[in-house]
Amino acid sequence: MQKTEKIFILAQTLADERPYFFDIKGPSLGDHDTSSFMKELRSRALRAFNEDYAEKKICGENNLCVDYYFRDEATIIEVALGLRNPTSEYERDILKAIMAKNSGFPVRHLLFISKPGALKRLAQPGAGAIAAWAAEEQGIKIEVREIARMGRELES
Repeated sequence: MQKTEKIFILAQTLADERPYFFDIKGPSLGDHDTSSFMKELRSRALRAFNEDYAEKKICGENNLCVDYYFRDEATIIEVALGLRNPTSEYERDILKAIMAKNSGFPVRHLLFISKPGALKRLAQPGAGAIAAWAAEEQGIKIEVREIARMGRELES
């Protein structure tokens, strides 16, 4: 199993264990819940891989980092649980992938892991145009996978 798929399965399993994971919580409580989720996901990924692939600073000479980077798969994973919201980190994360590639790191795939609603929001023409441009001009395939309620997966 590829590491990319393993991270998605770990995220899905962790979400399944949290009865209120899909509830909209608001700014403060939501931020705390996301932070807790990310910390536990990183811990589980470290145990699964026996190597830390999280929070990699591969975007050049700055402090920008990606959630996960798998050089052997040329893949960046961004756990972007808020992609369903009107404003999100979608464009910024695509830019980070391009910056990483321009800094000499192999990047052919950017996977977003999000909550339900992301695919619907990102079906808008602007988001689609950005993903198409990233694929055509930068050689980076953008993929969005939603963590599903009760373990049922939705993907693009």
